[in-house]
Amino acid sequence: MNILVRPSSANKNQPWEVCLDKQSVRFRSELEARSFVATLEARLNAPHRLPELKQRAAG
Repeated sequence: MNILVRPSSANKNQPWEVCLDKQSVRFRSELEARSFVATLEARLNAPHRLPELKQRAAG
């Protein structure tokens, strides 16, 4: 996933945006945008365990 933080002139009230591939999310400040990216990257990089499949014993 490509993540880009950049200024945006599309909305005066939300002048910063985070682009996630083809999607964008707007923020009121650069700090909010970078905080969002930090949280997102931490969640993406966190270890994930797949649930174990429990099979019924053939009775």
